Amino acid sequence: MQNERLRDAIEAKGLTPEELAAAIKVDPKTVGRWISNGRAPYRRYRQAAAAKLGERESYLWPDAVSAAERDRVSESEIVKVYPHRSAVPPDLWDRLLAAATSQIDILVYVGMFLTEKPGLLNLLEKKARDGAEVRLLFGDRDSDAVIQRSLDEGIGKYTISAKVDHALAYFEPIVDVPNVEIRTHGTVLYNSIYRFDDEMIINPHVYGKVAAHAPALHLRQLTDGDMFATYADSFDVIWASADHGNR
Repeated sequence: MQNERLRDAIEAKGLTPEELAAAIKVDPKTVGRWISNGRAPYRRYRQAAAAKLGERESYLWPDAVSAAERDRVSESEIVKVYPHRSAVPPDLWDRLLAAATSQIDILVYVGMFLTEKPGLLNLLEKKARDGAEVRLLFGDRDSDAVIQRSLDEGIGKYTISAKVDHALAYFEPIVDVPNVEIRTHGTVLYNSIYRFDDEMIINPHVYGKVAAHAPALHLRQLTDGDMFATYADSFDVIWASADHGNR
């Protein structure tokens, strides 16, 4: 069976199979067999090809790693579990933000704790102007999910809606910066996602608890793992369906 995913990824990068072969130092006929016969390369070549093409190994060769091995690797993607988001050390947030060079994704309803970080807007603007893609997803203030969350927390029907207004107003100065995009969503927020290149803080939400009191997971992406990719894919699905209108 032909590997159409690999073929498409090569074409999407504007490469030929021969150019990919030269880049990862294999015979062009070998890459041809990967495409035409669906053969899976040795791991070092899978890693090199995936890196060159900007794709995950598990996407290009979904059957190359056993489910048991993928589960084991996914467990290793968990760097640390915190009992509460508020227990995540401030210097970890600072390190993740400072180190990010290509992708910063934030999925929240409000995320007001971020606005307490001095210089956040200047840092995000600098990252974006240096080439990082900054995608910020906030709650749709009028959505049923945001209003229900406010009621569930017992803080009044429109309290979170007002906080969303505050957050959007805070980030307004960078809305027109190249590589920065802000959208709003009305999905049920099962967890907040904070992505900085290949690291994430995931804040699962717990009924009856404010986000700061719910647990947090620090993840680091590994080539054959699934956990990081699961949350990254979730962000992308919400992003695709979110309101494109910037304030």
